[in-house]
Amino acid sequence: MAKSKDSVVLTRREALLLSTTAGLGAALSKPAFASDSVKTGVHQEPGNVSTPRTAVARTQYGKVRGFVDGGVLTFKGVPYGATTAGENRWLPAKPPAPWTDEFPALTYGGNCPQTLHPWTSTEQTFLFDWDDGWQSEDMLKLNIWTPSLTGKRPVMFYMHGGGFSFGSSYELPSHEGAQMARHHDVVQVSVNHRLNILGFLDASEIGGSAYEDSANVGMTDLVAALKWVHDNIENFGGDPDRVMIYGQSGGGSKVTTLMGMPSAVSLFHRASAQSGGGGNIPSRDQQKELARQTMKELGLAPNDIGALQKMEWAKLFAAGNAAAAKINPAGPPMMGPGAPGTPRVGWSPSVDGKLITMRSFFDAAPEVSKNVPMLVGSVSEEGNQMSSRPTEEEWHADLTKTYGEQKATAIVAALKKAYPQKKIQTLSYMCSGKPGLNGLGMRNNVAKMARLKYEQKGAPVYAWYFTWQSPMLDGVAGAWHTAELQFCFDNTKRCEQGTGNTPEAQALAKKMASSWAAFAATGTPGIPGLKWAPTDPEKNGTMIFDNECRMVDDPEGEARKIILT
Repeated sequence: MAKSKDSVVLTRREALLLSTTAGLGAALSKPAFASDSVKTGVHQEPGNVSTPRTAVARTQYGKVRGFVDGGVLTFKGVPYGATTAGENRWLPAKPPAPWTDEFPALTYGGNCPQTLHPWTSTEQTFLFDWDDGWQSEDMLKLNIWTPSLTGKRPVMFYMHGGGFSFGSSYELPSHEGAQMARHHDVVQVSVNHRLNILGFLDASEIGGSAYEDSANVGMTDLVAALKWVHDNIENFGGDPDRVMIYGQSGGGSKVTTLMGMPSAVSLFHRASAQSGGGGNIPSRDQQKELARQTMKELGLAPNDIGALQKMEWAKLFAAGNAAAAKINPAGPPMMGPGAPGTPRVGWSPSVDGKLITMRSFFDAAPEVSKNVPMLVGSVSEEGNQMSSRPTEEEWHADLTKTYGEQKATAIVAALKKAYPQKKIQTLSYMCSGKPGLNGLGMRNNVAKMARLKYEQKGAPVYAWYFTWQSPMLDGVAGAWHTAELQFCFDNTKRCEQGTGNTPEAQALAKKMASSWAAFAATGTPGIPGLKWAPTDPEKNGTMIFDNECRMVDDPEGEARKIILT
């Protein structure tokens, strides 16, 4: 079948699966200014950029020089590992070579090579405001925002979405950490690491014992970054004993994977999986077969690791994808994280029995992170795709293809009853019937992961549901996949193309960002004026984030259960 523009963007979207109130009035009364690019200024409020001698910090590899913007010390592109190019491909991350002069940590580093965003909807482009950045295999870099180089503040370590194949620490303007450092007294960190075939090709049969861990180097990169934080973050005013890991979509899956990795769990103390996690990842044997087939696609000898290490990325990626297509069963991908069935091969972590010993939060909650408190949640219109504008009849037909006539009718009725004010286009984004992101499916996965965590009888788990409806573009977009990031990073001005930066948006952002910061600091997300209780499988108590924040038992319970039966 010929590939249309729509099918290209769907592939990208499918990859995404594998995203205190004190002083509020005073904060909202100040003027704010948006930045033009994620690669330049970061402040939302009046302030001048400067590069004083005070913006120099020590790391174990040498000094780094950053800049000050709006009172926040900012360090971008700080190396935590050496280049992964050439002979370093598919080997565990090596430490960067120490330097003697001050390293200029002034701009973001390169992103892992990847396919760029295929724009098919002007409205989507406007709302998301993506930035593809630049690409390099020398991408083991992290970014730090801090109010001061002294003190011991909680550390918020964010991992981007894009499945395990795409994305970067700065692809969305919501990822900027300045506001969290400025207003919430935390040290914010974001990270780039190996993705796709560069991060998850099992080269052990191709290159020998040195490549024993090659199938999961995309995850061991993240462990290396967390070790860097543990060893260095005190020099940036952070507390290595209060590190929160969090991520959205594929970043949520990185969170749940790390929660099951013995090498990682001592390096973090709270976790948040947002619109993702609990993936049905493949086995080591499956990934070995994918590697064998990839070598056949390339016409190489089974042990020609040298040729692989010299080959351009695009050729590698195309061959790997062709190999996966031949191995995986025909038909569309699974409907979101947590979907049952035989795992599909592809670019994701795999259960190797050593680094990763289980499918965390798919089969069970991992025992090694039993005492780590957890946030888990999703947004209402996970499946937003602005190029999709179905009529009610078209929406019902799509649902029927996937769920059958009876369930399709029940889903339409349940969602229309719950949200009589929403247009059909917006309702379809909650459950479209098409492959890819599914709001009701994500609610089921949230309930499942929360139950597995609760049943451990260890640290508590807190559930949330983001339902704030953007006023932009006549209000049809809803709360799309990634929408909550604009709020939990307190970046509604920086992301005003999605939020409008309305007073309501600013107020909600202060509450969400304060909750996330409180969780990083204490392991409890409640703040003054926002009482947030842990969840349990009986009630599925969930914090709703909207203009009226409140606890609700099992939001979307009626509709989400229709697709379970």
